[in-house]
Amino acid sequence: MNWITNYVRPRINSLFSRREVPENLWTKCPECGTMLFHRELAENLNVCTSCDHHLQITPRDRFKALFDGGVYTEIKVPEPLADPLQFRDQKKYPERMKAAQKATGEKEAMLVAEGEMGRTPIVAVAQDFSFMGGSMGMYVGNAIIAAAERAVALKRPLVLFSAAGGARMQEGILSLMQMPRTTVAVEMLREAHLPYIVVLTHPTTGGVTASYAMLGDVQIAEPNALICFAGPRVIEQTIREKLPEGFQRAEYLLEHGMLDRVTHRKDLKQELVRVLRMLTRQSPPVAGDLPAPKPVEPQPAPAT
Repeated sequence: MNWITNYVRPRINSLFSRREVPENLWTKCPECGTMLFHRELAENLNVCTSCDHHLQITPRDRFKALFDGGVYTEIKVPEPLADPLQFRDQKKYPERMKAAQKATGEKEAMLVAEGEMGRTPIVAVAQDFSFMGGSMGMYVGNAIIAAAERAVALKRPLVLFSAAGGARMQEGILSLMQMPRTTVAVEMLREAHLPYIVVLTHPTTGGVTASYAMLGDVQIAEPNALICFAGPRVIEQTIREKLPEGFQRAEYLLEHGMLDRVTHRKDLKQELVRVLRMLTRQSPPVAGDLPAPKPVEPQPAPAT
């Protein structure tokens, strides 16, 4: 028995070996491959500090940065049938739902809230791509209708952040029916003369793009977001041709007239406040949060 090998070396290694770093402390940028410390990434609104790539962000983190002081009130969404088609592929639909809820900590793929953004009252809706790809099911349709009804009741603009892979396969035709339902919800806002702003984030595809995501009065997108109905690979395989560089990305769509703005996530709040106050005929936003200066009283003219 070699006591140096069997005892001394393991003892030294246990004293001087580096502590294991939990994997959840670091995130790898999918664009440039840089390892990003989670705290720095969160402080930068989930934007890569190296290449400026916009990573996905949860609705709660987005609302925290969007609403003044991070304060907002959630709007209750009517619950749909849990498993209307008794759908099963490799797993049962309820099992997939439970797995997604456990992984994200959310009930469903959409969050609805109300609050003030730059002292401008709004209703906001955001999709969570990490919840089953942000797929559009009956709950998403109910959420958009609930948001539209709340906006009409309070006479507030509606801001929607889209992020989805399309319709939810497990709900079949009931999922596709959300396309006309959400279109009717948008029409409710139009009839009430309320602004409807859509912010398209990466990725926004399928039936979501073919319905409420492209019906905004103003269409804004985050940089390099994929926005399409059918994906680039599907199109290339169908037409058997190479697509142009950057095809179906936000900058390409802006150049071809499908978008009004491509705005960095850091500048998004100011952009939305400016656009909404313009559409609602309010005074321009004031930089900072200072009280308005007191009016200067006219001084009497000096005696001659």
